[in-house]
Amino acid sequence: MDAMTEALLAGAGPERLEREEVPGEYLAAHLRVEDMEMFGDAEDKDVRKSLHVGMVPMPELAPDEVLVAVMASAINYNTVWSATFEPMATFKFLKRLARTGGYAARHDRPYQVVGSDTAGIIVRAGAGVRRWRIGDHVVISPIYVDDQEPATHADGMLGGGALAWGYETNFGGLAHYAVVRANQLIPKPRHLTWEEAACISLCAGTAYRMLVSRQGAGMKQGDIVLIWGALGGLGAYAVQLVKNGGGIPIGVVSSESKARLLGKLGCDVVINRREIGMGGDACPTPDQVIELGKRLGGVIRARVGEDPHIVFDYIGQATFGTSVFVVRRGGMVVTCGSSTGYQHQFDNRYLWMNLKRIVGSHGANLQEQWECNRLVSLGKLMPTLSAVYSLSDVGDAARAVQENAHVGKVGVLCMAPERGLGVTDPVLRAELGEDRLNPLCDALTATLSPGGK
Repeated sequence: MDAMTEALLAGAGPERLEREEVPGEYLAAHLRVEDMEMFGDAEDKDVRKSLHVGMVPMPELAPDEVLVAVMASAINYNTVWSATFEPMATFKFLKRLARTGGYAARHDRPYQVVGSDTAGIIVRAGAGVRRWRIGDHVVISPIYVDDQEPATHADGMLGGGALAWGYETNFGGLAHYAVVRANQLIPKPRHLTWEEAACISLCAGTAYRMLVSRQGAGMKQGDIVLIWGALGGLGAYAVQLVKNGGGIPIGVVSSESKARLLGKLGCDVVINRREIGMGGDACPTPDQVIELGKRLGGVIRARVGEDPHIVFDYIGQATFGTSVFVVRRGGMVVTCGSSTGYQHQFDNRYLWMNLKRIVGSHGANLQEQWECNRLVSLGKLMPTLSAVYSLSDVGDAARAVQENAHVGKVGVLCMAPERGLGVTDPVLRAELGEDRLNPLCDALTATLSPGGK
């Protein structure tokens, strides 16, 4: 254990952290450029084969960046995409970023440290960083923006230089250290543990922009919102945001066990996909879409009396045609990602003749991230952590997400030696209560992989 790690685990203050030397290399989950073709035409691209945990060199810090000691991180589906080298190898993103010159050239390495969620402690700050100090506890916005691009100042997500940190950049969060820009920093909610805080930013921020922000659906009180994958990383936050905002969440899940668990999040209506004859991730035919839409619409009207105002769809190919069909006249389908495939098919008659809208959404700008984090800090939005792995078992954690053998978010302990650390507001935590703070934890999956801590 190096001196910096010893200081961090001992709870050292800023003065000692500043004195300790940053190690020349660090432990990280990473991909290797020589593995890009390893899967070929294999049907099962097992991420446990491509994700490596080992030492990598410590990169130089740019003036507008900080070095964060990562206490905990989380698995997102973009890590699955990275580790399967699909839909394209992310090393191509790193080369494109490096071509912009300057400090960006650091990102083009024969390895990529992945991961787009982090909770940790600032241990170094570049000369251009003003609002943050060594010792600050932070979580990270996963959006890496070019603050010298005009469009960024209208909406950080509209700038052409906006990238997904730890996916389209190097030096991500599944590691003992992470390099982030100062404009990615958000205060860590004081009542949460490291692993709880680490599972929020990417998915909760994305769901907030999709549903609450004026850039997304602009949900209002009384809106009926259909949420596909309502116990997934995005869906479990969407359910809470709809409920908090006075809407009526209708969650769709894939099993009875998940349906029962969804009730703990306060979902008003829960629908098992098998209830409407929908199973698996296959793309339905046009005739099947209409039939599925009629069945789903009938179930929704029977339970709430109306068609949904908004459909929250990150599933993609398997659900999108049904989403367009089932949303009410004048309603909106808001979409991001596509875990079952990007080629969405729908009957345009149901869109144009009924004045429906499709809105694409991606990530969240920093203001939206801070607004979402405020809800968390006030105890209005709860973590959706369901399992915690050690960094050494990150392949198993990512495999669980790859196979959809999880609910909510899967956390990863990085530098934190055990669960339950990092709370600096025990009073609020006690007021909220452990059960309410962790409605999904230990529900369906093991909280520790074999060999975990």
